[in-house]
Amino acid sequence: MKEYKTISPNLGITKRAQKLEDLLNQYAREGWQLKYINQAQSLIIFEREKNR
Repeated sequence: MKEYKTISPNLGITKRAQKLEDLLNQYAREGWQLKYINQAQSLIIFEREKNR
């Protein structure tokens, strides 16, 4: 079974690309995989196996 996490990151104005990369790497270390990014709504959806 899969579980999902949605976040609306507040990346600020400066160094947005680096902050986004750091955020994605942080969630990847926790076992989350990126499923969807919507820049217009500032929404990111992650997925991972629930019974890990």
